[in-house]
Amino acid sequence: MELAAAKMIGAGLACSALIGAGVGIGNIFGNYLSGAMRNPSAAPGQFTNLLIGFALAEATGLFGLLIALIILYG
Repeated sequence: MELAAAKMIGAGLACSALIGAGVGIGNIFGNYLSGAMRNPSAAPGQFTNLLIGFALAEATGLFGLLIALIILYG
């Protein structure tokens, strides 16, 4: 196997972290909206938790993308 092909396969596998980030963000916002519809008065109190969860889930995806770019161009 050539080195370029191995880099492409490794970068593709590293990008699989983006799948988890997408699923995580969908779960976070879906559960927030579900809770906000059940108890609208508690929604503003949970908004900071929503943003923290979104940031952590997105950071996981960005770390995977960063590893893929390091594999390709490093």
